[in-house]
Amino acid sequence: MNWQLLPQFAITGLLNGGPIALIALGIVLIFKSSEVFNFAQGQMLLIGTMATWWFASDSGLGLPLWLAIICALGVSVLLGLLIERLALRPMTGQPLLSIILMTLALAQFLQGLTILVFGTVQRSFPVIFDVTNPYQITLPFTYNDNPIILVLRQNLVWSFVVAMICVTLLWLFFQYTSTGLAMRATAEDHETAQSVGIRINRVFGISWAIAGIIAAVGGILIATASGLDLSLSIVVLAAFPAVLLGGLESIPGAVVGGLIVGLAQGLVALPNSDFFLGPDAAQAIRNSAAIIPYVILLIVLLFRPDGLFGQKRIERI
Repeated sequence: MNWQLLPQFAITGLLNGGPIALIALGIVLIFKSSEVFNFAQGQMLLIGTMATWWFASDSGLGLPLWLAIICALGVSVLLGLLIERLALRPMTGQPLLSIILMTLALAQFLQGLTILVFGTVQRSFPVIFDVTNPYQITLPFTYNDNPIILVLRQNLVWSFVVAMICVTLLWLFFQYTSTGLAMRATAEDHETAQSVGIRINRVFGISWAIAGIIAAVGGILIATASGLDLSLSIVVLAAFPAVLLGGLESIPGAVVGGLIVGLAQGLVALPNSDFFLGPDAAQAIRNSAAIIPYVILLIVLLFRPDGLFGQKRIERI
């Protein structure tokens, strides 16, 4: 184990987990309000990020970046509302499997639509955060008499900060606004919420609109570090285990699950030249960053089937 690099890879993993936690939060939001697990979240993320690039690029409208982001968020809101109104609302009352297949079909449709509109070429995303001057932090302890210095890229640090700010704003929205209260009531019981005058279809629409905003912001944060192409949508594959790890109905669980996934991926990438199974096994472990969230998920679900913060519902007959 390379103990000198351990803090570096652990902190970098946690920073990468910030946007993952935000994306997982969008999935939880949809499930809490409408009991639909949205498999199209990755494609919503991709479209929101592509729209930002098009509004800001010279080959598009060439708008200032801040205005391009606002326009892209508007597109994401419209996309979320259209999905809820045209695709999900007609499925009300249908079997759960039919709704799941609908979101899967919707994901493929949006992926194909993105290819038709934007093509398949990788693009350079506009620079939002400085990538040339990383922060350097000297830790107050040493290893083998050598100081341990953390080198943190500014885009990772500020992407994490923005993601956590968005999470905090969403929490405040749920706790202290009448719309947030209506969404919480609808998430608890649709029929009871409707009986007290809450328009649950309106709540569903708002939930999908907010999920579209969350997806776009998460995609923008990730694209600042990794660039922009069609593979951006697969980042949601790390958010799915984060959702299940934290608990399908838990907003704090989505955040904690995302951070755990990021931390695990960072630790797996740590060089380990003295691994007891040999260098080939150590390299294989380093290459397993894509599957390690699912390994952790399987282990946790063996002991906590409802996730770390999930609610265990007991039905009495």
